[in-house]
Amino acid sequence: MTFVVVLLALGGFTTPPKARWELSESGVTARLRGLSVVSHRVAWASGSAGTVLRTVDGGRSWAQVGPPGTADLQFRDIEAFSADRAVILSIGEGEQSRIYATADGGRTWTETFRNDEPRAFYDCLAFFDHRRGLALSDPVDGHFRIASTVDGGRSWRVLPPDGMPPALAGEFAFAASGTCLVTADRGGPFAWFATGGGAAARVFRSATYGRTWTVTDTPVPSGPTAGIYSLAFRDPGQGIAVGGDFAAPTVAPDAAALSRDAGRTWRTAATVPGEYRSGSAWVPRTARTALAVGPTGSDVSDDGGRTWRRFDTGSFDAVDCAADGTCWASGEQGRLARLSR
Repeated sequence: MTFVVVLLALGGFTTPPKARWELSESGVTARLRGLSVVSHRVAWASGSAGTVLRTVDGGRSWAQVGPPGTADLQFRDIEAFSADRAVILSIGEGEQSRIYATADGGRTWTETFRNDEPRAFYDCLAFFDHRRGLALSDPVDGHFRIASTVDGGRSWRVLPPDGMPPALAGEFAFAASGTCLVTADRGGPFAWFATGGGAAARVFRSATYGRTWTVTDTPVPSGPTAGIYSLAFRDPGQGIAVGGDFAAPTVAPDAAALSRDAGRTWRTAATVPGEYRSGSAWVPRTARTALAVGPTGSDVSDDGGRTWRRFDTGSFDAVDCAADGTCWASGEQGRLARLSR
């Protein structure tokens, strides 16, 4: 059996104390690591085997709307603007990293970017608004690589590396949930991306729409398969980071951190999920509620990421929320989940 999960709007200012996931049929078995929620009715998900799903009725039905001829691609990130407009990113070395855009709900797609650098590996997408966006690649010649769009993803330009601090030996980003690169929920020129793999798990910050960056170390442990897998910023000041080691998913000490100064400094959460988490999101229309998900469970924080508590043990990879408070989670075997109370 395959599943879809819809996470309905969280009312009030706290997470429902008896929150639980409700599963329903999705019709696919793909692993869905890309997720973008537009409203209580519209959401998109993407994943392995060229899979792209769309609902326009709040998850009661799903349509497969991916580009034809892409079954060999993994669409690890999707950014949707409406029921009609969306941009998807496939990951991989060289030409496996591609970007497609649709303006008609997935009936037709246009390939708008194909990576021509064999050493580049694109991990994540993020948009500031309907026009400006960025795509992040692992380092090439010692620097992370950024592609930029100013026309809603219809065209892309690789930015020069002179505004990017040097990468550490072995450092890279994780294409686990489409949230290794993020912008602030409440707008502005700010962007952040998170790393692992090297001597430290770091967060890079831009206040110039991605043209220039600064970087800071975090207390999240780093290693060959460990680091920060997901970032979420409620506004330009308040951010959370979660991660761990996907090779050891049940043990993740100190793998959650928070920032209250726009990502310039980070401190370990007082109570962490304690296991690997690949996705995170702030819940709009709540005071300080955030969610974190991973293959061993889901956690919630009601105090801005300072403390976390487990509320589910099912497997999910990504979580996303719309401005109206509607949140969804997605993961393996076509799972997409809805929070019921």
